[in-house]
Amino acid sequence: MHRPLRLFPRIGAAVAVGMLVALAGCRGEVTVPESQQTARKGAELFEERCSGCHSLEAANSYGSKPEGGKIGGERSNGPNFNIRVEERDDVLYAIRNGGFSGAIMPANIVVGKEAQEIASFVAEYSGDDREGGSETVNPGSNAGSGKRSGQ
Repeated sequence: MHRPLRLFPRIGAAVAVGMLVALAGCRGEVTVPESQQTARKGAELFEERCSGCHSLEAANSYGSKPEGGKIGGERSNGPNFNIRVEERDDVLYAIRNGGFSGAIMPANIVVGKEAQEIASFVAEYSGDDREGGSETVNPGSNAGSGKRSGQ
């Protein structure tokens, strides 16, 4: 009669493993069409290398502090590129130099062709969720001129 009680821990463990497997499948994905090869590769690289600190929905990246989050927080809370518009040259500058003044981003986190692909992707997809003007930190930026056609 005691044998059925021994099954409960095993059943519980099996249910827990099943839930973990199901949750692993809930992860979002990059939404850039595969037909846009450079932008798609840039989005995949952004998700891999930049999503710990930056947000950009097209790359399935949510590293920035959520709106309404407590003031202060982690220093690794990078800009939210869903709102902030960036130009390709500014992105390349930030990649090479570790962001802009006061930033803790590692310099040269990507280089060469990968840096070019990320910069092209961010320039094309940044700022899609902004309301009204653009949010910029770099006053020399020409934000907003490199958007996808049709916007």
